[in-house]
Amino acid sequence: MTNSELDTEETLQEYNELKWHHPGGKLRELGAESLTDAELLAVLISTGIKGKPAEAIAREIMQKFGSFKGMSNQPLKKFTAIKGLADVKIIRIAAAFEIARRIVNDVLREYEKEE
Repeated sequence: MTNSELDTEETLQEYNELKWHHPGGKLRELGAESLTDAELLAVLISTGIKGKPAEAIAREIMQKFGSFKGMSNQPLKKFTAIKGLADVKIIRIAAAFEIARRIVNDVLREYEKEE
């Protein structure tokens, strides 16, 4: 068995042992604050590909970029190198970052008005 086959098998085993088969269920039951960064990202990714669930794709992204902050300034093209990410999923991630950026800007503007 090759390393990639072993990784896929371990990922599938982890996936099958989860109480929630997707972090969306965990979010619904325990709230968004209970999710790890990778689990939040997996919610945006939504579905995986054969042998690689959304959670595995999200973990790979987090390992590659280190954090949400590390992801935030990357060109979208860098995400296409990750197996399991296609245009729609990358666009969802980009939209979420833009929403977050706008929230931060709104909060900063309100804070500056208070001073």
